[in-house]
Amino acid sequence: MTNIRFEQLNTRTFQEGKFDTAIVPVGSCESHGDHLPFGTDALLSHEMALAVGAKLSNTVVLPPTYFGFSHHYRHKPATITISQDTNIRLISDILRSLAHWKFKHILIINGHDGNITAIDVAARVVREEHPEMHIAALDAWWITAGNLLPKDTFEVWGGLGHGGEGETSLGLALIPQFVDMENARGMVPEVDGNVKEFWDFSELTAYGATGDPTKATLEKGEVMRDALVHYLVDYMNRRRESGWAYNPQGFGPPEGPNS
Repeated sequence: MTNIRFEQLNTRTFQEGKFDTAIVPVGSCESHGDHLPFGTDALLSHEMALAVGAKLSNTVVLPPTYFGFSHHYRHKPATITISQDTNIRLISDILRSLAHWKFKHILIINGHDGNITAIDVAARVVREEHPEMHIAALDAWWITAGNLLPKDTFEVWGGLGHGGEGETSLGLALIPQFVDMENARGMVPEVDGNVKEFWDFSELTAYGATGDPTKATLEKGEVMRDALVHYLVDYMNRRRESGWAYNPQGFGPPEGPNS
């Protein structure tokens, strides 16, 4: 079986693998309450990436990026954060490196809300530089999981929350050795679901977690994991087989007023 962990490959095994697809896990290093580790976002995104990569051909999984933009999570120890400018440069340089080595299909799996803007900027800039390389991102798995699963899967706040019901459940499924349910606690804040609000995390909770992690279970985590992995495997297979054809009918660009 081909080893898909990039950091464990060498020049010979990399070349023999004939990899054309790379999965890039992105996370952070910050407080997730007293029950989840600082590296939760990176650990979860990496485990999901490995599960997806194992089901795809010619695919390699990069080691996770453990540092992201986390300035808004600094009210509890011990957040390690980089600036958003640094974050954009980091992700851009990873993507440019992959383009240099002729990777054609890139899937970013992100575990941290503070990285979403940087991923968007970096991916669009690099895609413009390298149109031959296609880039997709699961930039908010916690939203996607809620879209894929029955509405009654979660008990509190739709499973949302930083270190909340959904994330803790996924932790029980993917990194159970690091989850301490005896110390799980959080708070459900009053935020608007339609308007983006720029809060500091200290305004949302007295803990390092929001939502209700006490409602987390292994069963919920397994359902989330399976749904996300199945969807991403199917998505990547469909995109690779179609050549990333967003325009299967073959019609041209819209005509301008002077056409």
